[in-house]
Amino acid sequence: MGNESLSRLLDEWEKRARKINGRRSETLSIYQSDIIKLEALAAMYELPKDDVVATLIHEALNELEAKMPYVQGSKVIRIEDGEEIFEDAGPMPKYIAEQKRLLDAS
Repeated sequence: MGNESLSRLLDEWEKRARKINGRRSETLSIYQSDIIKLEALAAMYELPKDDVVATLIHEALNELEAKMPYVQGSKVIRIEDGEEIFEDAGPMPKYIAEQKRLLDAS
């Protein structure tokens, strides 16, 4: 085993530790047909089902956040390169506020 393979192994362990350390267990109600799909993915990739579920939820939430629409409000919040930047009157500010509230409460 050379230095390169040990470095790669340490990198993989570090990435996995960061992923796992940020997780906590939750009880979810899932459709039976989705459980079969999750178990099939876990078996196919030889991964724990919990890892598959956590990764799918994480990616779905990231994509959902990226797709939240920006709705231009009436208030100018700053000027960038001579352009007025208006407040977001869409769902994102409320979503971020709820996240902050939940983080503060925990």
